[in-house]
Amino acid sequence: MASDLDNVQYVIDQIKTDGAITYKKMFGEYIIYLNNKPVVMVCDNTAYVKMLDCIKPLMENMETGFPYEGAKEHYIVNVDDSEHLSNVVIVLEKNVPIPKKKKK
Repeated sequence: MASDLDNVQYVIDQIKTDGAITYKKMFGEYIIYLNNKPVVMVCDNTAYVKMLDCIKPLMENMETGFPYEGAKEHYIVNVDDSEHLSNVVIVLEKNVPIPKKKKK
């Protein structure tokens, strides 16, 4: 089941930061970027973040799952908790590199 744009917009609205938030649709799902860095993946209307050491203290005891078949395990973020989501996204933005453009 693909994610719907209303759900993606809700996730974006919950992120409280001064940075530039954008999104891209990929295969019916979405990636949310903060300052051109991928921070949240929305698949089946569920928000996922990579299991990185930098957010491990913030994500203790949080549910995990697989955003799509063949994916690595990710944390599932409660998007209704705006403060927690924002904190996770801000830490990720500081620690995730801007994706390199692929050569054609």
